Amino acid sequence: MTTLLLASASPARLATLRSAGIEPLVAVSSVDEPAVLARAAEEAAAAGLGTLPAAEQVLLLARAKARDVVASAPAAAQADLVLGCDSMLELDGGAGVEVVGRPVDAADAVARWRSMRGRSGRLHTGHWLVRGAHQVGATSTTLVHFADLSDAEIDAYVATGEPLRVAGAFTVDGLGGPFVTGIEGDHHGVVGLSLPLLRDLLARVGLTVPDLWDATVRA
Repeated sequence: MTTLLLASASPARLATLRSAGIEPLVAVSSVDEPAVLARAAEEAAAAGLGTLPAAEQVLLLARAKARDVVASAPAAAQADLVLGCDSMLELDGGAGVEVVGRPVDAADAVARWRSMRGRSGRLHTGHWLVRGAHQVGATSTTLVHFADLSDAEIDAYVATGEPLRVAGAFTVDGLGGPFVTGIEGDHHGVVGLSLPLLRDLLARVGLTVPDLWDATVRA
C-alpha cells in the first residue's frame, strides 16, 4: 500500500479520503497564508499581471502547505505522497468579484451569509501532490447555489459554530447541507478534496487510487 500524508487539519477532507478507502497520515502545515498571498500579489503586480485569480490563490496555498509539511513534518518521512489542499469561495456581484475564505468571527459569518443567500458562487479547491521529486497540482471548481435564508436561519446556523471553521462559511456535508439548493460540478470539491481530481493527479505521478486503498478495502 502506498501511504498518503494529508497536509490539512480539515475533518471533512480526512473523512472524504476515508470514505474512498484511503487511510492517510495527517500533518498540519505552519504556512502563514496571508503572507503567502501578499507576496504573490506583490509579484503579480510587479509583473503587470493584475489581481491573482481565486483559482490560482488556492493552488498557491495548497502548494505552500504540501511543501511545508514535506520539509518540516516528521510524519513526511513515513509517507510516499503528500497532499496539500486549500479552498475559497468566489461570489459575483454588482461590486465585482468577492473572494472569501474562512470567516474571522461570528459577525463576519453572519455578514457573509446575508450576502450569499439567494445567490450562487464558485467554490475553488486547490490540490498539490508531492511524490519525491515529482510535484503536480490543479484546482477543482464547483458552482454552488445557496438558498434564500431568513435572518433567523442565518443566526441559528452561525450559532452552531460550523460556519466559522470552513471556507465560505458553509458546508454541504454537515449542518449547512439544507441551505445549498444545488451544485454544478464535483461535490467532493465543495467538501474540500476532489476525489476525481486526486485520481488525475495520482496518474500524473504514476499511481492509481487502488494503490492507496487500505487493507480493509483490499480484503
